[in-house]
Amino acid sequence: MKGRYILCAILATFSAGAMAAEPLCLEKERAIQHEIELAKQHQNQRRVNGLERALTEARAGCTDAKLKSAHQSKIKQHEAEIVERERDLQEARAKGDRDKITKREKKLAEAREELSQAKAAPY
Repeated sequence: MKGRYILCAILATFSAGAMAAEPLCLEKERAIQHEIELAKQHQNQRRVNGLERALTEARAGCTDAKLKSAHQSKIKQHEAEIVERERDLQEARAKGDRDKITKREKKLAEAREELSQAKAAPY
């Protein structure tokens, strides 16, 4: 019996150390747990199931390096989209079509907003 308590204390120490070493992963877990609570409040069992699966996967394979890499990849995708939107806008301006120019400007503004939100996100 005494051995079990010692084993539990050792495991708790190691797991606490692992969590402290990966603050972004811990933050992601907390965000998922918050979403689970919201889904439970709204009695959305399918969402709860999906979020619990996501939480299990995050606990199993999450590292700050992976999160940072994925975050940088998202930022690069948004930057590429902005380049594409700017090119579309230039083409619309060259043609002189007011409706297309307005639409392209709106799409470009949306893409820039998405980029700024992605840059502001921690992971």
